[in-house]
Amino acid sequence: MIGRREFITLIGGAGAAWPVAARAQSPERMRRVSVMAGAQERSDTRDRLTVFRQALEQAGWSDGRNVRFDVRFAEGNPAKMREHARELVALAPDVLLVGGSAPLGQVLEVTRSIPIVFVNVVDPVGGGYVETLARPGGNATGFMPFEYGLSGKWLELLKEAAPGITRTAVLRDPLLAAGIGQFAIIQAAAASVGVQISLINLRDAAEVERGITNFGRAGAGGMIVTSSALSAFHRDLIIALAARHKLPVIYPNRPFAAVGGLMSYGPDVLDQYRRAAGYIDRILKGEKPADLPVQSPTKYDLVINLKTARTLGLEVPPSLLARADEVIE
Repeated sequence: MIGRREFITLIGGAGAAWPVAARAQSPERMRRVSVMAGAQERSDTRDRLTVFRQALEQAGWSDGRNVRFDVRFAEGNPAKMREHARELVALAPDVLLVGGSAPLGQVLEVTRSIPIVFVNVVDPVGGGYVETLARPGGNATGFMPFEYGLSGKWLELLKEAAPGITRTAVLRDPLLAAGIGQFAIIQAAAASVGVQISLINLRDAAEVERGITNFGRAGAGGMIVTSSALSAFHRDLIIALAARHKLPVIYPNRPFAAVGGLMSYGPDVLDQYRRAAGYIDRILKGEKPADLPVQSPTKYDLVINLKTARTLGLEVPPSLLARADEVIE
């Protein structure tokens, strides 16, 4: 015969022990996040992945405890992108993180059901990746680096930094709607700053080297590198060729200027990866990409590399230096 006090103690003890036993029997489900990143050996790729993982950790998603990461590196190679897209989709992740328009296009050819968060995609509507910015409508949403109007600003800044240029070559990915759109805006702005515009496509390294070498021979030229996965992949080659031919160049984001490019104007790409982690957290908790609006940056940074300017023999105007968010000595 059990007494009242013993009965209460027994029930209380069982109640305290039950949640522990239940947790032991039903551990937190492991989620899978697949990532299509840029060039594996690049420090900026590593920095972006680090920021992304740290932001997810702060949201409660710990690698090996309740989330597992699968990472592939696009390396600017369309065939490799297609292969990696198939591999990552085959892993049946809960959500995919994709950097750049070209890798995003490859992933969307493989899946229209797995949730996708993208970063650094210039024109997701024009590219057919989302229905509208406010209501993406499908399985993808994410973050744009800028709107097309920024492309004209690149030309204005380049002419201000190097007023002697009369010719400007635009480097773009010809297979992207964003590459065509950026070139069109720059071309439309050319007459107002008194320069002639030409085009260099970024299909492969040989084409890049041939195009820049031929352009550099004529003199009085500068270049604009538009935003794309291929421009990022060929970054070191472009910067080396620009130095060899003494060409002032403006680039779409800080990592170019940090490793020797003359100047850059664009968003904080690390912040995009930080914000992408917030979207992935929301998707893992049940929200749908179709309902999460595509977002644009709220701030653009102007970075000027004075060491490169001196090598090119340029005197950067004090008025331009005063507007810079960062000056690299």
